[in-house]
Amino acid sequence: MSATENSIVEENKKSLNFIEQIVENDLREGKNDGRIQTRFPPEPNGYLHIGHAKAICIDFGIAQNYDGICNLRFDDTNPVKEDVEYVDSIMEDIKWLGFHWENVYYASDYFQQLWDFAVKLIKEGKAYVDEQSAEEIARQKGTPTEAGTHSPFRDRPTAESLALFEKMNSGEVPEGKMVLRAKIDMASSNMHFRDPIIYRVIHIPHHRTGNTWKAYPMYDFAHGQSDYFEGVTHSLCTLEFVVHRPLYDWFIDQLADSDYRPHQYEFNRLSLTYTVMSKRKLLQLVQENLVSGWDDPRMPTLSGMRRRGYTPEAIRSFIDKIGYTKYDGINDVSLLEHAVREDLNATATRVSGVIDPVKLVLTNYPAEKVEDMEAINNPENESQGSRPVKFSRELWIERDDFMEDAPKKYFRLTPGSEVRLKNAYIIRCTGCKKDEQGNVEEVYAEYDPQTKSGLPEANRKVKGTIHWVSVPHSVDAEVRLYDRLFMVEDPAGEKEKDFRELINPDSLIVKKGCKVEAFLEDARPLDRFQFQRIGYFNVDADSTEGNLVFNRTVALKDSWKKQGNS
Repeated sequence: MSATENSIVEENKKSLNFIEQIVENDLREGKNDGRIQTRFPPEPNGYLHIGHAKAICIDFGIAQNYDGICNLRFDDTNPVKEDVEYVDSIMEDIKWLGFHWENVYYASDYFQQLWDFAVKLIKEGKAYVDEQSAEEIARQKGTPTEAGTHSPFRDRPTAESLALFEKMNSGEVPEGKMVLRAKIDMASSNMHFRDPIIYRVIHIPHHRTGNTWKAYPMYDFAHGQSDYFEGVTHSLCTLEFVVHRPLYDWFIDQLADSDYRPHQYEFNRLSLTYTVMSKRKLLQLVQENLVSGWDDPRMPTLSGMRRRGYTPEAIRSFIDKIGYTKYDGINDVSLLEHAVREDLNATATRVSGVIDPVKLVLTNYPAEKVEDMEAINNPENESQGSRPVKFSRELWIERDDFMEDAPKKYFRLTPGSEVRLKNAYIIRCTGCKKDEQGNVEEVYAEYDPQTKSGLPEANRKVKGTIHWVSVPHSVDAEVRLYDRLFMVEDPAGEKEKDFRELINPDSLIVKKGCKVEAFLEDARPLDRFQFQRIGYFNVDADSTEGNLVFNRTVALKDSWKKQGNS
């Protein structure tokens, strides 16, 4: 191999994350007969968020990149919190991100096999039914520095545990009265080895199995065995499961009847500034109506980000950039916003939208005249072409683009100053009209007909350019200005305050009576645009005929850094 080829190989190695390196090494060594199989195992008890997207990208990405398969498996072992609504939303989000699963499985598919395995453990003297309360079991487990003590039920006869285990599933045993525990080592330095609970009683019907089961397996008991039943080779989890891995391996060692073993590998979870990821806290936000629902555009859920106008390409790009490591940290949400801007800048059509309109009258422009001005749809992509935009005597402009008494470095409209109307003419401001309270009602200006954009003689330079919408050719719209939901970088880490007290009061500002160009009249939900000089917006599902609603996806620039808030 030449020096150049060696260099390319080394560069490729450097660009692989540690999980990809493990996979490539396993393939070289011929492990699992060259098979690569992963799984994405969400619990259907809530909507997926950006943190789950990181797991989705590695689970499905590894299978995709190495000609393997990735199955979707719902960890539906707790009927108290689970619902078909969440199953449907999870499937929709995975598809939206651009991935597909080979098969759909449920942990409940394996309830009989798991039950049979639990019975096997009891018969082998490796599990027993415990009748202590949850509090007693917790105390009896000891501490990380002190060994636990044996349960008084640890050595009960096998036949007795088998009979009680049957009763746990018959409905005769009340919830919390009995559990099945694995008999491992109460003195282990790993707390998870201290006779972990593997079955508990729940009397709530399951969304798939109904009332068939009353005894349900715990996550640690169901997860590894489900991997084994399915033939998973690389079981990828976040770092909090590092301490669970020895138990994962112990259970599989008791179950396996061949040399095959799934292996668990852990990577860092995704945490974002100004964001909470806890399902419990997200559920609180929804249930207490602090947000409008799981798909509120301020939520870190994938459905919320989709509604806000985030693209799957941007999310995947962001996750690729932050990478996968073996240590936890918190990522700046501005990195995600940058990825969104980067993607939308390349794809979004440029349009004019006026959020806080005031009328501009060009006093020397013919009253009945209407012109077509050429607007470039996307300067980053010539293939998107251009479109005509109507121009007339009366225009809507942003109220902030006029100031009667302006400071020295104000380069927009002020009496006596000149600006260019984007894609149109240079105008000179001549004054304004105010109401009795001193509010500006109309701004007046004169246009220079020799300065139309595109004309050879239109090269006269002015310091400011503002956008506009023709009054008779405008469409009314509601604009929702979304911002970060929390005011502090680490709301979950603020121990002195309830996280709900840290909600940003300006995370949603609704602007009615906005004006957008008629081109947007036929826009549909999730269509994305750049409102020139303002930000990126998309059409909300609340839009109806004659009532367009736009969500701000992200501003053109990161205003939080300017304010010193990040």
